[in-house]
Amino acid sequence: MKLTPPKVITWWVALILGVLGLLGSTGNVAALSPYAFWLVMAGLVLLLVATLIKDL
Repeated sequence: MKLTPPKVITWWVALILGVLGLLGSTGNVAALSPYAFWLVMAGLVLLLVATLIKDL
């Protein structure tokens, strides 16, 4: 299995998801608090899938 680096746009989307999750978990954005864990998890899964699939 060969790993490839994710595209820049994929990396930015994962970063934004992670930051939104962190803001929700600290309570800075109350509307995101119930989804904080899932936002961070989605960002991590996106990065994992992007390294496994070429051109993502």
